[in-house]
Amino acid sequence: MPFGILWPTFAMVALIFVVWVTLFVQRVAYMRRNPPRASDFTDGEAAMRYFLPVEMPANNLRNLFEMPVLFFALVPLLLITRHADQVQVLLAWAFVVLRAAHSVIHIGRNKVTVRFFVYLAACAVLSAMWIGFAVDMVPAAGSYHAAMSDMQG
Repeated sequence: MPFGILWPTFAMVALIFVVWVTLFVQRVAYMRRNPPRASDFTDGEAAMRYFLPVEMPANNLRNLFEMPVLFFALVPLLLITRHADQVQVLLAWAFVVLRAAHSVIHIGRNKVTVRFFVYLAACAVLSAMWIGFAVDMVPAAGSYHAAMSDMQG
């Protein structure tokens, strides 16, 4: 099923929204416990200092717009080229599960060593997805080139 790749994509989007809601809830609760002064929001640096005690969800949310961008870029390419096979879908699920684990660790106890290895594993899975796609494209590009040559000649 070529659209199987969409389910882990929806899960990745859901993860981003869960982290955003976590950020929002933690910041609102913090603001209620520690009402801000106008000086706490004079610039970005002041706001960052004010929210420092509840900053991990924000850090994680920013992180979800780094490597996952490459995931979101690959999904339409896999669909368009019809290379969203079972291996790619399994790798996509592995990536999403690892990113979810990374988010739980990052926002939770934040064990840096564990978080790093989970992050590294997620990057390895994403790399495997891109390498697999590139390898699949080599014969496809050759077939395309041959077909174009036949049409011209």
